[in-house]
Amino acid sequence: MLSSTCSTATRPSPAARGRPRRRFDVLLADKGYSSQAFRQACRERGTEPIIPKSKTPGIKGLGKLRYVVEQTFALLHQFRRLAVRWEGRLDIHDSFVSLACVLICWRRLINWTKPRSC
Repeated sequence: MLSSTCSTATRPSPAARGRPRRRFDVLLADKGYSSQAFRQACRERGTEPIIPKSKTPGIKGLGKLRYVVEQTFALLHQFRRLAVRWEGRLDIHDSFVSLACVLICWRRLINWTKPRSC
């Protein structure tokens, strides 16, 4: 009786395994997601939706944020191995994404430090 109690007391709980989950504080989205049900679902999860209502002008400054995201995807998709995911393992894919980011930064630094003639 005592041995079964000790073995169950030392087992970690299944909910405590792995990295803790993170939730976004704010969600920026297009007008296509402007339904009331979607907004309510975001609020139930503790996320504040920032979505322009349909038939109104967009959110000021949202284009700058979207440009950064779209530009990042475009830069990463220059590497075919990332555009078409060949690896089955996530850790290998993450390594290639990190390597691609390093190469992109290096190329930008090399171009930035080259002397320019006016």
